Amino acid sequence: MEAHETSELIEEAGEYPHQKNRAALTIAIFAMVLAITSLGGSNAGKDITQENILAANSYAFYQAKSIRQTSLKIAAADMELQMLREPGMNAAAKEAMLKKIDDYKKTVERYESEPEKGEGKKELLERAKAHEMVRDQALRQDPWFDYAEGALQIAIVLLSVSIIGSLPALYFGGLGLGLLGTLCALNGFFLFYG
Repeated sequence: MEAHETSELIEEAGEYPHQKNRAALTIAIFAMVLAITSLGGSNAGKDITQENILAANSYAFYQAKSIRQTSLKIAAADMELQMLREPGMNAAAKEAMLKKIDDYKKTVERYESEPEKGEGKKELLERAKAHEMVRDQALRQDPWFDYAEGALQIAIVLLSVSIIGSLPALYFGGLGLGLLGTLCALNGFFLFYG
C-alpha cells in the first residue's frame, strides 16, 4: 500500500465517525421535534372533539330555549284570545290571566337574552359560535401535524440508513425531509399558512 492510499484511508476513517455523529445528532433533534409535534397533533384532535361537543350542547340548549319560548308565546296568545272570547269573565279570573300572560311574556324576553346567567338564546348562540371557532382552528391545524409526523418519521428512517450505509445522499435527503417536517409542525402550531 502506498503512502497516498494510506492517507486517504485515514482521512475516510476520520470522516466517517464525524458523519455518524452528525447523523445521530440530527436524528435526535428530529425525534424531539416529532415528539412535540405528536403532542400538538394529539391536542388538536382533542380540541376538535371537545369543542364540537360543547358547540353541539350549546346549540341543543339554544333549541330547547326556542321551543320553550315558542310554547310560552302560544300559551300567552291563547289566553289573550280566551279573554276576547269571554268578555264577561269575572274580574278575579281576568286578573289572574293577565298576570299569567305578563309572566309568560317576561319569561319569553328572559329566554331571548339572559346576560346574568349567560343562558339566554343570544348568549348560547355566541357561546356555540365561539366553540365552533376553536374547533375550526384545530381542524386547520390537525393536517399539518399529520404531514409533519409523516415527514419526520421518514426523515429519521433515512438518516438511520445513512449511518448504516454511509450514504451522504440519504443523509441530505433525510435532513431535507426533516426540515420540511419541522416547517409543517411550526405551521401546525402557528398557522402561518392555511
